[in-house]
Amino acid sequence: MKAFTYERAESPAVAAAAVAAKPGAKFIAGGTNLLDLMKLQIEEPVHLVDVNRLALDKIEPTADGGLRIGALVRNTDLAADARVRRDYGVLSRAIVAGASGQLRNKATTAGNLLQRTRCPYFYDTNQPCNKRKPGSGCAAIGGYSRQLGIIGTSSACIATYPGDMAVAMRVLDATVETVQPDGQTRRIPIADFHRLWGDTPHIDTNLRAGELITAVTLPKPVGGTHIYHKVRDRASYAYALVSVAAILQRDGTGHVAIGGIAPKPWRVDAAEAVLPQGAKATAARLLTGARPTQDNAFKVPLVERTLAAVMAEAKDAA
Repeated sequence: MKAFTYERAESPAVAAAAVAAKPGAKFIAGGTNLLDLMKLQIEEPVHLVDVNRLALDKIEPTADGGLRIGALVRNTDLAADARVRRDYGVLSRAIVAGASGQLRNKATTAGNLLQRTRCPYFYDTNQPCNKRKPGSGCAAIGGYSRQLGIIGTSSACIATYPGDMAVAMRVLDATVETVQPDGQTRRIPIADFHRLWGDTPHIDTNLRAGELITAVTLPKPVGGTHIYHKVRDRASYAYALVSVAAILQRDGTGHVAIGGIAPKPWRVDAAEAVLPQGAKATAARLLTGARPTQDNAFKVPLVERTLAAVMAEAKDAA
């Protein structure tokens, strides 16, 4: 790990200004992803701004009947909150499906959204990687790609977004609240938060320089059956090959987002329009334009089968 300087911020705006003022600076809260990347010298921040003392650790009701989740709410606390379990069950289930209990105790809501890909070539500094070093190439293309993306990828990168929580946030139509270095605030729909890789895979989100996440808001509950189904190589502490976050109503309508297949949680309006027709029709629209590799072509039928399992579970629950 390379040397860095450190400070504790006293307010969100001060934290944002501190990071913006020093190129190469980063925020740190739980550090469950950032510290690992620093040890491997994949991330090399020259300055860390600790935001743990900011008053961003509350879960509060909103005026329209939703919930406002502070950026520093720990994953364990969010998953266990009675209101989340009752009204946003898909979110609670998604969080518990991720990492380990120890990591969930430390990881934060904002940090979870910002975690970087787990592509093995991104983590191997002996391999070319456009996410790690722009313009160096992508060793995953033509390499071992079983875990990697089948849709939304590009000629520069086929990595996937690895998280579980964000997939549930996407199906819930969450909004990310931020503060910028000048103190101005912004609200970013979760659909617009993560980026497709395109020609700039080193840029994961649409946050601006120094912009700090302060909260995530959830809209008023929509009811229905909430399911998060994660398919992985082992029963725990593994990232999704395919995951499905779903909110399904008795009439077969609903919302579905897919994880493990794209640079961001994958949700397609045209696919949701045919949900009552079943998993096959829905998966076909979700994966329109998919470009799997020989190693991960199995993810195409796996999406359909996982959707079918989710729909069957929702029918039984109803």
